[in-house]
Amino acid sequence: MNRLLNDSSLWKYKTNCAIPDGHELPSGIMRMAAIVTYNGKDYCGFQRQTHSPSVQEELEMALSFVADHPISVVCAGRTDTGVHATHQIIHFDTTASRNHSNWIKGVNSKLSDNIALYWISQVSPYFHSRFSAVERTYRYIILSKKIKPAFLTHEILWIKKELSINKMNQACQYLLGEQDFTTFRASGCQSNTAFRNVSKAILVSCGDFVIFEIKANAFLLHMVRNIVAAVLCVGVGKHDPLWIKTILDGKSRKLCPATASPCGLYLVDVDYPANFEIPESSKGPFFIA
Repeated sequence: MNRLLNDSSLWKYKTNCAIPDGHELPSGIMRMAAIVTYNGKDYCGFQRQTHSPSVQEELEMALSFVADHPISVVCAGRTDTGVHATHQIIHFDTTASRNHSNWIKGVNSKLSDNIALYWISQVSPYFHSRFSAVERTYRYIILSKKIKPAFLTHEILWIKKELSINKMNQACQYLLGEQDFTTFRASGCQSNTAFRNVSKAILVSCGDFVIFEIKANAFLLHMVRNIVAAVLCVGVGKHDPLWIKTILDGKSRKLCPATASPCGLYLVDVDYPANFEIPESSKGPFFIA
């Protein structure tokens, strides 16, 4: 993509593509951005799959109905099977002129109860939900309680052991900065590099809930869930905080415990340059906001 953007003579428009400086969308085509929230428990992830239902598939069907022509979307972060989002950003190109209310009401009328579109607007042709993103924020919600919950069983991770938030936060300090996250990378990850820049990693208590929040320029496959699994080992006293640094330095997935459940994981924010005017997130999810 970078080579094509640097050499405009090689560039040709494709639906939803990144637009190089000095170029425009073809006449009659508008770029739209939208914010989507969803409960991922019944989906194989955001990305369309041939074998299972996906968030993307439902969204594209609903948007195509309102636009009256086929719509494909690009998202900021391709969440995995069972993972949720309170603030997923998508963009798509369309020739359909609809007002905000028609888009929102029309699309939501065609979506299942587990997906909702709550903001949409025409944006700069240079906006790209994935490539324009500066940082992404995830939250992992843990319920620390001796008795198992009867509710939210697909939306949180239940831990019956008491957690040391102080030690977990000490461990999180070793995650900060740009470094090699091979230890927390799933074997099926297709990224060209394991280096990521984490600007925030913190745990806070909210009643019986423990919220792990992590912010980075990008994430590797299962990176957040693998980090959660490791930090929980510190929280229950199985390892001391320095162990996180030790396994990071080891650069081997074999050093990390089994991946944490997707149930408690939420994409809660995506940061973009201010000129694109994408609304700020309230993060959530609603039951702990």
